[in-house]
Amino acid sequence: MNIYETKQIRNVVVLGHGGCGKTTMVEAMAYVTGAIKRMGKISDGNTISDFDKEETKRLFSIGTSIVPIEWENIKINLLDTPGYFDFVGEVEEALSAADAAIIVINGKSGIEVGTQKAWDFCEKYNLPRMFFVTNMDDDHASFREVVVKLSEMYGRKIAPFHIPIRENEKFVGFVNVVKMQGRRFINNTSDYEECEIPDYSEKYLTISREALIEAVAETNEEYMERYFAGEEFTYEEISTALREHVLDGQIVPVLVGSGLYAQGPRMLLMAIQKYFPSPDQCSIHGNDTSNGEMVMLKYDCTKHVSAKVFKTIVDPFIGKYSLIKVVTGVLKAGDTIYNVNRETEDKVSKLYVLRGKEPIEVSELHAGDIGALTKIDKLATGDTIAPKGATVIYNPPEISKPYTYKSYKGKNKGDDDKIATALAKLMEEDLTLKSINDAENRQTLLYGIGDQQLDIVASKLLNRYKIEIELSKPKFAFRETLRKKVKVQGKHKKQSGGHGQYGDVWMEFEPSGDLETPYIFEEKVVGGAVPKNYFPAVEKGLQESVLKGPLAGYPVVGVKATLVDGSYHPVDSSEMAFKMATILAFKKGFMEASPVLLEPIATLKVTVPNQYAGDIMGDLNKRRGRVLGMDHIPGGKQIITADIPMSELYGYSTDLRSMTGGSGEFAYEFARYEQAPADIQNKEVAARAEMEN
Repeated sequence: MNIYETKQIRNVVVLGHGGCGKTTMVEAMAYVTGAIKRMGKISDGNTISDFDKEETKRLFSIGTSIVPIEWENIKINLLDTPGYFDFVGEVEEALSAADAAIIVINGKSGIEVGTQKAWDFCEKYNLPRMFFVTNMDDDHASFREVVVKLSEMYGRKIAPFHIPIRENEKFVGFVNVVKMQGRRFINNTSDYEECEIPDYSEKYLTISREALIEAVAETNEEYMERYFAGEEFTYEEISTALREHVLDGQIVPVLVGSGLYAQGPRMLLMAIQKYFPSPDQCSIHGNDTSNGEMVMLKYDCTKHVSAKVFKTIVDPFIGKYSLIKVVTGVLKAGDTIYNVNRETEDKVSKLYVLRGKEPIEVSELHAGDIGALTKIDKLATGDTIAPKGATVIYNPPEISKPYTYKSYKGKNKGDDDKIATALAKLMEEDLTLKSINDAENRQTLLYGIGDQQLDIVASKLLNRYKIEIELSKPKFAFRETLRKKVKVQGKHKKQSGGHGQYGDVWMEFEPSGDLETPYIFEEKVVGGAVPKNYFPAVEKGLQESVLKGPLAGYPVVGVKATLVDGSYHPVDSSEMAFKMATILAFKKGFMEASPVLLEPIATLKVTVPNQYAGDIMGDLNKRRGRVLGMDHIPGGKQIITADIPMSELYGYSTDLRSMTGGSGEFAYEFARYEQAPADIQNKEVAARAEMEN
């Protein structure tokens, strides 16, 4: 692959709903530019982007793939992202390296939730964007409906650049609305020739042209005045306005094509070259560690070498690759690099660009270009490469926090170390994946964005590393406490050969009112009934007792224990005897003091479009949730805040997507403990009894 300067580079993220045709479109663009000799198919599992075994098995993208292509003396780095929401971390990594976006829409399916999320991402990252309506070879596809819907949602900035030409229920060409010229595909290929605009297209062409001119007129006051005065814009004026304002997001082009037959990618490539920015027109944020201030830098080849790691690939077959975007300077094979985050030095033995899974060796990468480093173990996603002594650290990708989790364990005994090692590699690749040891409930938890992602992790462990794990519903962190005051005796008396054991305590147990603290210990012993040197032993008995309550084996909270009386033996008494006496007193007293289970309560925030608010609140009521409030936010959405038991959130990710078509999002945090209802308590106590039997 040739070496390209900053001005010749375009970094384009490909976004859209799952199954809309992103990967097929990327495949078509690679084919049209000669990067591949034959187009692969998702159904055959042989596309450039979907090279992972899980992707070929499931027929959809799981990870972001980089597909660099060369076109008319420019290099376009396409970042093909997954459309399914479980893999949003992959999308966020790609967005952090992109300078512009193509949002793919299936002409048959129309605007979907993933389309709207893609737009929201572009707004968040301030990316220039264009829509590509694909699948126009399908007779049920409607470009017109898509454009109308886009205009309703996003206003006059939507500018149709094309309208399709259909004959005999086939997609045979398009009208270039900017140039007002017809184009007909040659022999069902990506090549086309000029043709007359069909009479039946005139009506819709007039509407589309008007939408395009409106979008241009909206960009400045002079144009708006001329537009209302009925003046025509020249082609040069239209073209200049489009060049300027696609960059700043005031105009969003809509193009048309068919990825399956590679019809349309040629026009898309031309639009990318003409309207999308090169990195030298963009900037990047970072933090200056010397003064804590945020800085903004330009992509510039004339400065010292620096780069950021935006993604990591760890594969047992192709090895570990750190995907980087060079920010300043020219990175060359053989350079010594310094990891600012970890303060380590390494040598770049070889430099690559990845096309799917294929590494292509290059001698250097200029500022703004995307490449890959290998065999640098300490390099991780989010790290900054710069000269030694540099103080600027580039912002890492903003990764969504995972809230869905399951318990997991190895199917075969002795696999724990292997599982930990393999999961560490998967977590290096996927920053939305977390493994947490829950010592309290004697379980290990796997966190992710959704259930599908966790299932795929289990499948990857089996296929990549030959390790089998079982995923199951986790145990939840209940607590135990008491509700009334009792006074009990605990006596530990044992006689064997030699010294015996004797400890005798009278204790009062009552609610402390503080559920944050396991216990409060006081002593009110008079007359030396229990010598002071045994008080620490009594407290040690309490410390052990509250770790595992008598009711269902959960930790105890909110207990006030007062030592009020007791007796001792001058020879047989010991610290151990008084500790055991306290444990006996605790077990007896706790069970007499109306013990109850407390369940963890979370504060949940659900963000949904207005039309789903009623369904969500009804569902929260079924889950024993208490709605605390509703806040309207821009975009026709609401944030519903509720308190809900943590146990009722199991499976919520899947249910929320089902209720909202994938448009709902949620987040939660632990709030407090509350008394569990009788049926929940009885179920947990019965489960404990069953375990002991």
